[in-house]
Amino acid sequence: MAHCFLEVALDTPLNSCFDYRWPCQPGEEPLVGQLVLVPFARREVMGLIVAVKQDTDVPVDKLKDAIAVRSQLSPLPARWIALAQFAADYYQRPLGEVALPGLPKNLRAPRTVALDRALKKLAKDTSPHDATPSGMPALNPAQQLAADSIGGAQGFTPILLYGVTGSGKTEVYLQACAQVLARDAAAQILILVPEINLTPQLEGNIRARFPGVMLATLHSSLSEGERSLHWLAAHQGQARIVLGTRLAILSSLPHLKLIVIDEEHDPSYKQQEGLRYSARDLAVWRAHQLAIPIVLGSATPSLESWHHASSGRYRKLELRERAVRDAVLPTVKLVDLERDRPKDGLSSALLAALRQRLERGEQSLLFLNRRGYAPVICCDACGWISNCTRCTSFMVLHKPEHRLRCHHCSLELRIPRSCPTCGNVDLQPLGRGTQRVEEGLQAMFPEARILRIDADSTRLKGSAQAAFDSVHRGEVDILVGTQMVAKGHDFKKLTLVGILNPDTALFSQDYRASERLFAQLMQVAGRAGRAGAASEVLVQTRYASHPLYGAVVRHDYDRFAGSLLDERRQAGLPPFMYQALLRAEAPELATAIAFLEGARDCLLWDGIMINDPIPMTMTRVHNTDRAQLLVESSSRPALQAFLREWVDTLRAMKSRVRWSLEVDPLDI
Repeated sequence: MAHCFLEVALDTPLNSCFDYRWPCQPGEEPLVGQLVLVPFARREVMGLIVAVKQDTDVPVDKLKDAIAVRSQLSPLPARWIALAQFAADYYQRPLGEVALPGLPKNLRAPRTVALDRALKKLAKDTSPHDATPSGMPALNPAQQLAADSIGGAQGFTPILLYGVTGSGKTEVYLQACAQVLARDAAAQILILVPEINLTPQLEGNIRARFPGVMLATLHSSLSEGERSLHWLAAHQGQARIVLGTRLAILSSLPHLKLIVIDEEHDPSYKQQEGLRYSARDLAVWRAHQLAIPIVLGSATPSLESWHHASSGRYRKLELRERAVRDAVLPTVKLVDLERDRPKDGLSSALLAALRQRLERGEQSLLFLNRRGYAPVICCDACGWISNCTRCTSFMVLHKPEHRLRCHHCSLELRIPRSCPTCGNVDLQPLGRGTQRVEEGLQAMFPEARILRIDADSTRLKGSAQAAFDSVHRGEVDILVGTQMVAKGHDFKKLTLVGILNPDTALFSQDYRASERLFAQLMQVAGRAGRAGAASEVLVQTRYASHPLYGAVVRHDYDRFAGSLLDERRQAGLPPFMYQALLRAEAPELATAIAFLEGARDCLLWDGIMINDPIPMTMTRVHNTDRAQLLVESSSRPALQAFLREWVDTLRAMKSRVRWSLEVDPLDI
């Protein structure tokens, strides 16, 4: 029997492509892009066919036979495989580690029951698909210009949509999408949002606007069955609009004509484990590959995107006014805590503003990006602090659960009845988290309806959406929340935002901290006054004269971004420098440092600066010590050429140290 040979990409950490035999007749060969079940070690695993060959360099008697080709699933397009290959090359990972995890688990399962069920369900979908939009509201001139510019763009056109909070960027997206769908009967559109809790509101808007269009959603909270169904709908071209978080950038969309990245500045678009890719950056590459427009929208664009727009690489469209008639940006005031001493974390000015809103029947939001009851408990007698025994971190007090919890390794302990060092029974919470702020508000405003939204209060599936729905219905007077509430939500009755304890970011060693703090403050401030009512934002700070707060008061992103870019240029930091970060983990810090020293000295390269290894800021996590080594270059091609050879050298080094490489790191 005649055989052909399949080159198959597998999800393995080293070499990810292996050759297999397949008995095939002329005209019946498997196709590139099909999934195939193959034996690997002592298991049967799913792989991706990346080449079908008539010969192989591997001795035929050493090859194994492939088991089954998933012929019921149409092959993944060549351009999708090229996207996965680019991501693998750029982020220095094997192709299989990129391509296979990007597919739903049910598609990669050895058995085909779930796949067959999903395909059968999609085949029964005979409903008419009409892309005619419903209920198109009138746009203001700036919105109309933006929507027409996006909807009419041809070829690769990267567009930065810079619009103040409440300026109607979502409506611009929707009306631009309507133009694209009307022009091309098969067109698909990909819309990315940074967080799962932002998808329900946007999904509702899309379904209301396009009732006859199939919408697929892709994010990690879906069940495996739901994710498989939605992924297949996109892959087969049935879903005309795909809405998802960062993982959706690796979905198969054969007729993709427009990409929208909402809140493009958000660091959540960067995967922080496994394949450390940037969904935003891959989206720009994918738009270039397909020669289609891409829109990056934000009220506080990333400095990289702002720099590209300023230098002419991106087209910049601006929405300087709020979309609702007579609505203006909230008035931002600084509350100097050196003069207005806080009670239970709240200044007298903020307390008075909260009472005023309660009397008016309006909503207030208190933003504190620290969950739990208190960051730490301590003993005043001997100075003991609730440190985590496995991490260089504190254990956070969660009072309602009567537990101490480490937010890094998830270690949980009962709250001690007395100090473990001296026996003192008077242990005190130090600092404030959202739980403690909620408790204080309940004591001060017993008549108020208070709701806390953070990662602890929304652990159950659907609980976050239920909480946000109650706010939208007006069933909440005071909302206490973390970054979950800071962006994307349109709270119609919210007229007051209080920002607690933002000062810690001013002294971070991370050079991106000021950029992130400014974006966070502007985003959460933008939740107020979106329906047109007069609104204000009170920022409690001990550093009221800091220039960053002055820029927030003026809503002056332009000048603030310009000053940060000048600082980055002088300091030789991104976007004027390209970086990669090598991390090492070992039971002892000295072992990790020694490995990194060997990595530093193993390869010299012109135009590449390799810094000395240092311990990571969070040095110990889950009984493992961590260190890092920063590599920099003013040339991206030079850095990529160095990394390719360096990674091969590192893989050849014999070491028990666990290491990982991150290209374009966000946290250093």
